[in-house]
Amino acid sequence: MLNEHDKIYPFKNRNLIAPLKIVAMENCRELVEKAERHIVELRHQYLADHREDDPTIESREYDKESYLINTECPRFSSGEAKGMILDSVRGSDLFIVSDVTNNSMSFKINGREHFMSPDDHYQDLKRIIAAASSSAHRISVIMPFLYQSRQHKRLHRESLDCAMALEELSEMGVANIITFDAHDPTVQNAIPLHDFDNYSPDYHFVKVLFQMLGEQHIDRQDLLIVSPDEGSMKRGVFLANSVGVDLGMFYKRRNYRVLEDGVNPVVASEYLGPDPKDKVVIILDDIISTGVNIMDTAREMRNRQASKIIICCTFGLFVSGFDKFIQAHDEGIFDYMITTNLNYRPPVVREQPWYFEADLSGYIGKIINTMNHNVAVSSVVNPLGLLQKLMNEKKC
Repeated sequence: MLNEHDKIYPFKNRNLIAPLKIVAMENCRELVEKAERHIVELRHQYLADHREDDPTIESREYDKESYLINTECPRFSSGEAKGMILDSVRGSDLFIVSDVTNNSMSFKINGREHFMSPDDHYQDLKRIIAAASSSAHRISVIMPFLYQSRQHKRLHRESLDCAMALEELSEMGVANIITFDAHDPTVQNAIPLHDFDNYSPDYHFVKVLFQMLGEQHIDRQDLLIVSPDEGSMKRGVFLANSVGVDLGMFYKRRNYRVLEDGVNPVVASEYLGPDPKDKVVIILDDIISTGVNIMDTAREMRNRQASKIIICCTFGLFVSGFDKFIQAHDEGIFDYMITTNLNYRPPVVREQPWYFEADLSGYIGKIINTMNHNVAVSSVVNPLGLLQKLMNEKKC
């Protein structure tokens, strides 16, 4: 059942830009199916509420039970592939959703199993775009984790992979590129004449936090947000100011002459901020990769006698396995972990009683539904407005 916020209709008396069709790449089918069910429910509710007073309603596709279309990316034994669209997309407003971080999928090359990398997923995405580009009215791509977003700026003589990918998608005819918590949102400058939207999951983190903390007060005396490095400061500043609590950060000095696992190792770290003693500490970041930075931050906060430590991260990649996090929790280094469902999480992660998910499937559904009406998405998914409303309800 939709809540009152979900029943806001900024698109009343608006026709669809084109019939809606959605492609769920196999790497994120569960997420997209949940988002699609939200769209179906939202449109059925609109029918029930406005059939009598909206004269154009019968001309819209509001009575459909599914907007998903069937696609395939079969592979030859050599590993080569092709994209196939098995349903009509002619004249449609097509949304293609892909999780390029899903490392659980594989295919065979010369009889040997090959697990799919972000490059493999990105090539499959381009194949589906190429198959649809001649027929669809408009194509939008939703990549929750922006492809190659960690290679977003040039420091030496090196490639700019994320910028090149954005240019490539735009040249293929993609009208809108939608992502979440981009590692560096300024990468959109690579395509200044094309639409690029970067959404934040902060509201959903706070919503889960309120459920976890129950009746505990949220103020400067009880809660502290900590950024594990200077790169996460911007999102930390926004959330701390929105919730009305203090912010701390770690300044990390790195050895830029050495690369280890693709990153420059930390040689010194210093905490800057209020005393975390007896406070609930929220460690906020965009990506858990190996987890070294997050664990170092949590360990330091525990040493400084924080009462509770909660890790909030948009994308839990866990590239070095999840056992180290289970061990760290058992040792009392942190208490809870929250990530979103925007990327693949191994079953062992979701089984942990101290692990919680911020579900953004409804958020994606609202974005797709609103864009399909050619209406400003901010009228429905304004993060600051949602956070302020949530804070007011908490105070009441």
